[in-house]
Amino acid sequence: MSSKGKKNQSEGGLLESPEALVKEISRSEEFLNKHKVLTYAVVAGLLIVVGGIVGFRYYKTNLNEQAQSEMFQAVYYFEQDSLNLALRGDGNNLGFVDIAEDYSNSKAGNLANFYAGSVYLKQGKYDLALLYLQDFSSNDLLVQGRAYSLIGDVYMEQSNYAEAVKAYEQAANYKPNKHFTPQYLIKVALAYEKLNDLEKAKKAYQQIVEKYWESEEYQYARKNLARLGGIES
Repeated sequence: MSSKGKKNQSEGGLLESPEALVKEISRSEEFLNKHKVLTYAVVAGLLIVVGGIVGFRYYKTNLNEQAQSEMFQAVYYFEQDSLNLALRGDGNNLGFVDIAEDYSNSKAGNLANFYAGSVYLKQGKYDLALLYLQDFSSNDLLVQGRAYSLIGDVYMEQSNYAEAVKAYEQAANYKPNKHFTPQYLIKVALAYEKLNDLEKAKKAYQQIVEKYWESEEYQYARKNLARLGGIES
């Protein structure tokens, strides 16, 4: 008889014999009583793990909602070009610096790094700008590419053209699209020109001409390609 047949016969015997069923239940109770401490420990451990996961998710959701509420006023100040208020707050509302620190585990706190870096770049505080922009990370099509580009801008202001190229190329290679990639390729080309690497500058302009001919940067790229003696397709 197959093992499957034996199993079915055994199960059938339990169902058909009340005495056998009672005996099995007794064995289970005996095992539980004998290993009561271990059983309670396992159950308690599972409850702690499940409770911890649920609690952490609730905590993160609540934290992000609080951070978003704080962000509203800071973003308003940023858009009004009230940069110090955007950074440090107004006494009643937090600024980007405190939001990034106090809500570092939230999405809004992460975004505060981007805004703080942008403000410090505008203020010419380049080391601080790098600190915050490099601490920002996102899968967003617009903002992450923009952050790489701003990092490139910082390096350009510091005349560190080699690092600027790396950052601009990160921006250009991040989820390429017709809306933003041409802007970043222009910056790539200009940084290469600063390095006197005209061949690579021409390649960047050429990419715009070949791939992004519907963009606003197309004519600008053509003119600069001609200036450098490049070949259009």
